[in-house]
Amino acid sequence: MVKAVIINGGNNKTSRLTGIHQFIESNMAHVQVATESIYVHELPSKDLLTANFESEEIIQANQVVAKADIIFVLTPIYKASFTGILKTYLDVLPQKALEGKKIVPIALGGSIGHLLAIEYTLKPVLSVLGATEILNTVYIIDQQIERLENNKYKIADEAISRIKKEFQNLHIHEVVHIS
Repeated sequence: MVKAVIINGGNNKTSRLTGIHQFIESNMAHVQVATESIYVHELPSKDLLTANFESEEIIQANQVVAKADIIFVLTPIYKASFTGILKTYLDVLPQKALEGKKIVPIALGGSIGHLLAIEYTLKPVLSVLGATEILNTVYIIDQQIERLENNKYKIADEAISRIKKEFQNLHIHEVVHIS
């Protein structure tokens, strides 16, 4: 079975980024892709800040990444870059942790002015971690996600179509997990 992981670099679960996260989970389940999630803000902050490679929680999170065929990297954009929360986790991944995996970077920003932030901030870090198959970045403006009741979100059709295009580019039927 194809496995995916969603690395959520947001700072809480009430962010509009959660709407994107839920959308990915739902769609991956629809195509029978086993999906796990890493909410970076829930990992032990001291272990992240001190790069504690021996932390049991960090080791477990890294094992989830190691077993995945597809990795969705979600981040809000703050100050024209991806979050420091996400960077602390990427720093504790093994050097070639993303080698041989399909990477889908998805960012949520306040304006179109930060559209290229992922291109010049996150993609180089992903490349250093061994990623060679980085799909097109999906950049969504926070106004394209409406927060509803009961922790539900409505994503604008235009944003959904761009996410779905990257789903198609995954060629999920071609992904084979090698244990």
